[in-house]
Amino acid sequence: MPLWRYREELSRASKLRRSYYELLRDDLDQLVLKFGLVDSFYNFKRKDLPFPFVERRELKPRARIPGTEYDDVNSFLLIFVEDTIPSAYKKYIRFFDVNKATKTNLISSGVLNLSDDFDRNQKYLDSVQFTDFMNTLLKVDYALLIQRDESVKAKDRYGISHYHVRIDWPIADAAEELAKDLRYILKDLYERGDKYAEDAQKKFFEYYGLPVMAGGRRTAASVAAQYLKRIPCVSTIYVCSSESRCLLRFSERGLSKTALIRLTLSEMLTIAEENGMNLDQFSKNYLIDYEEKDGVCMFQVAYDHTPLATFPKNGKLRGLKPDQSWITICGQHILPKPGIWNLNPISVNIVYAS
Repeated sequence: MPLWRYREELSRASKLRRSYYELLRDDLDQLVLKFGLVDSFYNFKRKDLPFPFVERRELKPRARIPGTEYDDVNSFLLIFVEDTIPSAYKKYIRFFDVNKATKTNLISSGVLNLSDDFDRNQKYLDSVQFTDFMNTLLKVDYALLIQRDESVKAKDRYGISHYHVRIDWPIADAAEELAKDLRYILKDLYERGDKYAEDAQKKFFEYYGLPVMAGGRRTAASVAAQYLKRIPCVSTIYVCSSESRCLLRFSERGLSKTALIRLTLSEMLTIAEENGMNLDQFSKNYLIDYEEKDGVCMFQVAYDHTPLATFPKNGKLRGLKPDQSWITICGQHILPKPGIWNLNPISVNIVYAS
């Protein structure tokens, strides 16, 4: 089970760090939403190609996702840790001196050119240059790691510590740990036979909102999310996939998926009226663009785990039932477009609407 503590269990110093982390995470949310979804949309538009919108049924729990990959979707994997990952964890979260985010490493690996200006402060989230630097590194294969800079003693400062970070923990080990945490096995993944072990691995993917045959980045994200439960601090993992066309976010708050969807004129009028706006106000603040006569917006679905995917109240060992669902939808919102400061997400019921 995760080792991070709730706010009321923290010292005043740790509470302040948690607050700072959450503020920075709010900014990261905006950055990755723009890069992963909005910028991807305009990649297609510049080439006069139809954008592959996510069908609403794809956002249902246990939904199947079409297996097509789209090169113009900005794909990435980002890990943001409240503290620092212990060096003992490098066996499976591969961050070393050779992939530190230094000028020498970035140039030698071809991420930067010799002619590129490099300010060592641009890797920090509080730098005005951070967004541009981040957008450059998000295009690099594997994962980016953002964590607290231990060399800065006077305050908590977060920056990109490593790039090209590989996640090498085996899926079977991750599934075994989750199954033990949820009391479906006692010690070993195969203690109840091969079929039971196979079912446990399938349920691992469902726990993280993924299809069983999910691609590399999404699988790596789920494995990293499970592994980082060993660290006594919160962590947030963002992954955007060229196949899912969604931004997935794993954190102590659970799982969410954000995608671009189309709204008909009738839907927009209804949503605007129910929330005290006219169509122009709604369009100005919530629409990314138009696709034919439909409006394009960012739609976020939050998921919660059912009792079968949480630690049993009696703590007893139990049997796995593959057909029973482990996740359920707990929130649906249309998000303000990036840069809108003073408007709330709009609560809607879209996934199950007829």
